[in-house]
Amino acid sequence: MEAIQKKDIRALTREELRSFFLERGDKAYRGDQVFEWLWKKGAHSFEDMTNLSKSVRSMLMEQYVINHIEVDHMQRSKDGTIKNAVRLHDGLIVESVLIPTSKRTTACVSSQVGCSLDCKFCATARLKRMRNLNPDEIYDQVVAIDRQSRLYHNRPLSNIVFMGMGEPLMNYRNVLKAIDKITGDEGLGMSPKRITVSTSGVPKIIRKMADEEVRFKLAVSLHSAIDEVRTSIMPFNATFTLSDLREALEYWYQKTKSRITYEYVVWEGVNDRQKDVDALVEFCRFAPSKVNLIEYNPIDDGDFRQADDIAIDMYVDALEAAGITVTVRRSRGKDIDAACGQLANKS
Repeated sequence: MEAIQKKDIRALTREELRSFFLERGDKAYRGDQVFEWLWKKGAHSFEDMTNLSKSVRSMLMEQYVINHIEVDHMQRSKDGTIKNAVRLHDGLIVESVLIPTSKRTTACVSSQVGCSLDCKFCATARLKRMRNLNPDEIYDQVVAIDRQSRLYHNRPLSNIVFMGMGEPLMNYRNVLKAIDKITGDEGLGMSPKRITVSTSGVPKIIRKMADEEVRFKLAVSLHSAIDEVRTSIMPFNATFTLSDLREALEYWYQKTKSRITYEYVVWEGVNDRQKDVDALVEFCRFAPSKVNLIEYNPIDDGDFRQADDIAIDMYVDALEAAGITVTVRRSRGKDIDAACGQLANKS
């Protein structure tokens, strides 16, 4: 006889869990207890749910599973950065990173196995997109990093960035559900203002986010404000053009009044000319924005090289002269390939 495929209990809402117990002649609050174990306490086993009777725990085990993640391998950098190889219930692997500074610890989490897009400078883009992560798999990455932050840095996780493997807006619904759990009182209770979703730019979904009045921050992985240059390094730009992206971002700002952050790497011979700088300044003018100039992290083949400091200074001077906030971000975790763009490179 074919084995019955058990459903992941974390796919159920609180109300569905309450109804499940009522239908069995039990009290509805049992559903609340299970829900709290699953989300607030991060239980990975029904045996952990010690305020439930053994018979209730056995019944849950017969009907459901908890498809939790496992940190399969952890690497610690000399600068305190931690990279996790996270094994999912079906054996697939994604990566997540804990990034510590003197004032905060940030979780960099993945949203897809592989990536839907094809950025030429990113190791993750070389992996075929296998599937989207479920909300609980995203949530579990955050819980695991929060525990590591407390263990190794003596403080809870303070910030989350969706800058790991995958394009978050290509898995928008599941990312949103995960953030609801992360920010909800029934989960981790983190402020949405401490969460940044980074996208390469999917105009339709950026508009949708604005309409749904999301409260997290938005970052755009831009890297060029000239269409032909951007398309040469991010081929999907031929479909999601800069003019479409800018219109969507204008709409975002009109609806949210939330400053836009641009992530921008400067490469030698790609976007290190004065006209590249001028185009970026012009692109940023329509709304309050911040530009993070990010140090490039090689991915072995040497096709891309970090621009020299003269080019970086040219960007900084022009952006500051235009009244645009700019920071130069040095990468962390490079010795364990945990830096921006390196995930899935050597793990």
